[in-house]
Amino acid sequence: MEKIVEHGLLYDFYGELLTAHQRQIYEDAVYHDMSLAEIADIQGISRQGVHDLIRRCDKILEQYEERLGLVKKFAHIKEKAQRIGSLAGELSEQRIAEPDGNLEKLLQIQTLSSEVMEEL
Repeated sequence: MEKIVEHGLLYDFYGELLTAHQRQIYEDAVYHDMSLAEIADIQGISRQGVHDLIRRCDKILEQYEERLGLVKKFAHIKEKAQRIGSLAGELSEQRIAEPDGNLEKLLQIQTLSSEVMEEL
């Protein structure tokens, strides 16, 4: 399952860099959950041809990620944004009960916010 999610993310970021033919077959296999035989029948190619094209697309998408690292960067930014949300939630729960703790959390929020902005 994790591999499917990973390939879905790679496709979301780099799918437009594939040819129209590659995109159609990859989407049919990954997003529309069509069998190799169904895709082969529609495209007029062999099941082995479909299989090879899907594997080639996976490799191409992985190579784009190795070079550009957009998915990795997105994951880091998402993680920091979630941490900012968590810290803000903690602050709203604590309110003014613990002023010193709030100051520390505010400084953490400020640091994370700056890091997110730099990464964008």
